[in-house]
Amino acid sequence: MKKYIVVFILAVTTIGNINAQIGDTIVVTGQPATKEMPEERGQSPKLASGDYYEGLTRKITFDRMIPPYGLEVTFDKTVHIIFPAAIRYVDLGSNNIIAGKAGASENILRVKAAVRSFETETNLAVITEEGSYYTYNVKYADEPEKLNIEMKDFLHDGQATNRPNNSLDIYLKELGSESPRIVYLINRAIYKTDKRIVKHIGSRRFGIQYLLKGIYSNNNLLYLHTSIKNSSNVPFDVDFVRMKIIDKKVGKQTAIQETVIYPLRAYNFISTVSGKRTERTVLTIDKITIPNDKKLVIELFEKNGGRNQSFTIENEDLIRAEQINELKIK
Repeated sequence: MKKYIVVFILAVTTIGNINAQIGDTIVVTGQPATKEMPEERGQSPKLASGDYYEGLTRKITFDRMIPPYGLEVTFDKTVHIIFPAAIRYVDLGSNNIIAGKAGASENILRVKAAVRSFETETNLAVITEEGSYYTYNVKYADEPEKLNIEMKDFLHDGQATNRPNNSLDIYLKELGSESPRIVYLINRAIYKTDKRIVKHIGSRRFGIQYLLKGIYSNNNLLYLHTSIKNSSNVPFDVDFVRMKIIDKKVGKQTAIQETVIYPLRAYNFISTVSGKRTERTVLTIDKITIPNDKKLVIELFEKNGGRNQSFTIENEDLIRAEQINELKIK
């Protein structure tokens, strides 16, 4: 009686006149075929474990993994995720789900299923403005357990032993070599410290006072601590803040030369200052110096109103900026 031997080919090889590809199952008679070793073909031997790839590689250990959150979505309802900072990047694992910012909001992401009752689990990744990375494993559920989710600010919770791995140093182009996480912590430290180290720059008109409370410097960035005090009973609705470098003296026949400065970050940027209230904002800009014949003007505009404010910063004010390493960043 002939013996039949079933051989599952794990690599491309030739047995007699039969060419077998990866994954093929073949039936041969007689003696079992012997597998030609890689070194016999002049190739480097493979490592024995299935966790390795061709060449010199090393297995990724669990301490290098960012643990994902579990997220349930459905077709007939929308899941909203609220992040502690503006969303800068979103990636969807498949077209089974759809996601987008919620209207004009910068830190709320809405997610739902694009296909009813999809079976294959997918994933979702989000990077926020302050440099945190969030990842989710997403599956379909007829009735998701959580429809509105608020992500905690993990940037500095004071508990290093159980801090999630989303507070890594993710760099964004506009901040150069500075970590967005550090910028966020500095802004927050300035805001919480609330010191007035600059006492001669500001404006006051129509019951509104707009002050520069401090100038700070760190790693090619400047931080401007500003305050809006509304002494009237009428709310002050902020339209926008404009910064520009202009000539100190302009002749009648000379065109006005100005350079607009765009803030990179605005910590606690408020849209309305209620009556008899004071609000503060920390603005982050690139480090600049101003020639002696120019000045930096910061203007605050009221929406649908005329109580606009402005003040001027000289170069001597900028070069006296307080170094940020003297603050406690917590």
